[in-house]
Amino acid sequence: MAGYARVSTDLEEQQSSYDAQMDYYSSYIKTREDWEFVGMYSDEGISATSTNRRIGFKQMVDDALEGKLDLIITKSVSRFARNTVDSLTTVRKLKDHGVEIYFEKENIWTLDAKGELLITIMSSLAQEESRSISENTTWGQRKRFADGKASVAYKRFLGYDRGPNGGFIVNKEQAKTVKRIYKYFLEGMTYYGIARKLTELEEPTPGGQKKWHTKTVESILTNEKYKGDALLQKSYTVDFLSKKMKKNEGEVPQYYVENNHEAIIDPATFDLVQAEVLRRAKAKGSRYSGVGIFSSIIMCGECGSWYGAKVWHSNDKYRRVIYRCNHKYSDGCRCKTPHITEEEIKELFLKAVNELFSGKAEIITNTKEMMELVCNTDALDKEVADCIVELNIISEQMQSAILENSRVALNQEEYEKRYAALTERYNATKEKYDKATEQIEAKKAQRELIKGFIRTLENTGNVAEEFDAGMWCGLVDHVTVHDKEKVVFTFKNGVEI
Repeated sequence: MAGYARVSTDLEEQQSSYDAQMDYYSSYIKTREDWEFVGMYSDEGISATSTNRRIGFKQMVDDALEGKLDLIITKSVSRFARNTVDSLTTVRKLKDHGVEIYFEKENIWTLDAKGELLITIMSSLAQEESRSISENTTWGQRKRFADGKASVAYKRFLGYDRGPNGGFIVNKEQAKTVKRIYKYFLEGMTYYGIARKLTELEEPTPGGQKKWHTKTVESILTNEKYKGDALLQKSYTVDFLSKKMKKNEGEVPQYYVENNHEAIIDPATFDLVQAEVLRRAKAKGSRYSGVGIFSSIIMCGECGSWYGAKVWHSNDKYRRVIYRCNHKYSDGCRCKTPHITEEEIKELFLKAVNELFSGKAEIITNTKEMMELVCNTDALDKEVADCIVELNIISEQMQSAILENSRVALNQEEYEKRYAALTERYNATKEKYDKATEQIEAKKAQRELIKGFIRTLENTGNVAEEFDAGMWCGLVDHVTVHDKEKVVFTFKNGVEI
């Protein structure tokens, strides 16, 4: 036979309880001459809501099923499991193999005729206790969110250490890596390219690993905490038993706290990066190559294809990078647009941007007015709200029809027609809702791009003397090459030069 002990935290008082359980049951079992002591199984600092993570528990059950044990002693039902399903499943599995469990506190022997009934009752009580604890913890956390109190939720958060009260304290060395990631991105690198670069540089990941992944880079580039703000309750726990987390899509309130802590990335740079993220996402993966800041932004004026980077004289001193139409030598393509070098692009950009700067004040004013007009979503927001009301009404009518059909003998042909009409109406309204929602998101993305354009204009001088990658990313939407004499720069506010 064997004993089983468990405590759910690493607190000092729980440690005492754990040691006491181990000593008590070891001594207790050894004093019985009719019992042969096999050993103690235990789990220290592990919650009992689910048995999945309890290594000692699982080993004990495996040994019992292999015939190494025929009796297990434990302190109480709550020490064994706080999940009714786990508890009863394990008890029945062991019972089928002739293995008995004795819960000392409740004086329950599972092979006794009354054992399973008592186990069910006691496990349910223990499960409700876990539910109560979980709900109290959740309430406390959400109250902190509502009060605008943010804290470092993870042991490792690149760029920040956890302060005495859970707050954000900048880690100077790690902050250098964060800034490097934002710089690489604005220079045109993709998530994958940045991850590969950081791996080559042997920069440790947030988890202290050597290999970087694209999702990690993307997360860092889109996390508002790096500009000093905090969006609280991005995800929530679906239920207290599975501990399954779900992305918050409006099921529970979210709270946005501005200037919550010291920023690593200044807000203007952060917003510029978000605008660039939206620009690349808008291409749906078919446009952006990430070779450099000029890739997938220069267009052929004849066939409409994007220019790609080509390296000339890659192995000698005359090496240089040029850009030309990706379909220039494809079958059936006869476009005669010329190639263009990086130096030429930069020189032409400076000419175009300085012409733009000549009317900067007026452009900023006009662009703000245009943004409010073009990006306004009031009508679409009303349409979405009306659709939601309509969808709820139709859903209620469908449920009423189903309920009526289950209680009253209706003409099934008429019922089917009625239900089909409601379904058609629901689908049409849902399609209208989806279309309006998509348009709202597109307008929001456009607004962010234009805001980035305005901010870049406001933060630069009246004359651009040298090429700046941040200015390029913040101002230019695309460039169209017609010939050597005609290269058109289309800026993010729609102005062409």
